[in-house]
Amino acid sequence: MLSLGGWMFTTIVSHADEDQLPGEPPAEYVLRLAEAKARAVAGEAQDGSIIIGADTTVVDGEELLGKPRDAAEAAGMLRHLRGHAHQVYTGIAALQPTYGRLVTDLCVTNVPMRDYSEEEIEAYVRTGDPLDKAGAYAIQHPGFQPVESMAGCYASVMGLPMCHLVRTLRQFELVPPADVPGRCQEFLEYACPVSSAILRGEEAG
Repeated sequence: MLSLGGWMFTTIVSHADEDQLPGEPPAEYVLRLAEAKARAVAGEAQDGSIIIGADTTVVDGEELLGKPRDAAEAAGMLRHLRGHAHQVYTGIAALQPTYGRLVTDLCVTNVPMRDYSEEEIEAYVRTGDPLDKAGAYAIQHPGFQPVESMAGCYASVMGLPMCHLVRTLRQFELVPPADVPGRCQEFLEYACPVSSAILRGEEAG
């Protein structure tokens, strides 16, 4: 996703603790983790770099759904989400260690799931794809396609809300060399109804 912006970047794996704090709301949780991930790798980044950390969680009612521990839990999560809407929260943090500057942003996307069958759940779980996904699904999976319709930021559900990232990096006077909304929509094959509002700072996601 990050390559859609045309920026030069390197990837550093963060080993930040991802456990939720007791009573921590989802917005605070993903923003805290995004910042923690960025700060955890600050010592490994090149001088002058801007570090981007991100974290995504699936929220159904008051329950946060992380990555399933096994196939049985994955199937249970998919049954739990079936046939109604939930929310995906993605927090991003841009850190400039040289100057100690941090800017964060939050995207919340409503995700209506279709009424998929038990057979579809079983077939999807057998692929192994749900096991490393928050909420046990990938919105972009071509075989399962769990989402009924979308009216928000598709990229955020995949883990990186690109227009939120663009407006965050503008605060560092870092403008993408590419047309991010156009390239994102072409890549995702999704006509995004909120990208313009997000870039104007009028829409949370």
